[in-house]
Amino acid sequence: MTDSVDRLYAAVLAAQDADPAHSRTARLMRAGPAKMAKKLGEEALEVVIDALQGNRDAVVRESADLLYNLVVLWAAAGVDPKDVWREMERRERLFGIAEKMLKPSAGDKMRHRIASLDVRRLRKRG
Repeated sequence: MTDSVDRLYAAVLAAQDADPAHSRTARLMRAGPAKMAKKLGEEALEVVIDALQGNRDAVVRESADLLYNLVVLWAAAGVDPKDVWREMERRERLFGIAEKMLKPSAGDKMRHRIASLDVRRLRKRG
């Protein structure tokens, strides 16, 4: 899968300067980040709807569209797929392949800051 996404990313980069009259990718990239984000959201919603309806074939097709639009957004944002793969590998080492990293609640962030301050104070005393 990563090879396919890497090839798609290279194709998107190559197409970004093409004539927008002949390239959907060039047209999308020239439309700007808001349009790219909207298209990504639309494709994600289509995947969700098709999944809820139990339409497997449509989920497959819409997922391919979703990945395309994600890669276009990555290219515009300067995100290389290899950066995403590294983050996924890092998370796998920490949490396992099937786990998503938990986002801390506001209270957790505050506890982390307090703990960090305490550690710094201890180091200065020692």
